[in-house]
Amino acid sequence: MVKIYVMNTCKDCTYIYEQVRGNSQYELIDIGEHVRNLKAFLKLRDREPQFDVMKRLGTIGIPCFVLEDGTVTFRPEEAGLKPRSGSDGSSCSIDGSGC
Repeated sequence: MVKIYVMNTCKDCTYIYEQVRGNSQYELIDIGEHVRNLKAFLKLRDREPQFDVMKRLGTIGIPCFVLEDGTVTFRPEEAGLKPRSGSDGSSCSIDGSGC
């Protein structure tokens, strides 16, 4: 099962949500829904080097895909999904310029 960290106020995340709704191959984890979800995401973000680029860019790093083999990616196509048209794949920005 692919885990997808999202937030319901992120346009890229809601686009992904629409694609996986009802599909048991994916688990959506909304980091804004409960503090335990946020803590799990922050643990992943602190541990995984893939987030280093996101941190330098000032982005949060959602949507974030954790593939079945544990690989962390920000590219929907690597999880078998379509990216949102016009999205540059950089994820929501902390400074408010994205999402």
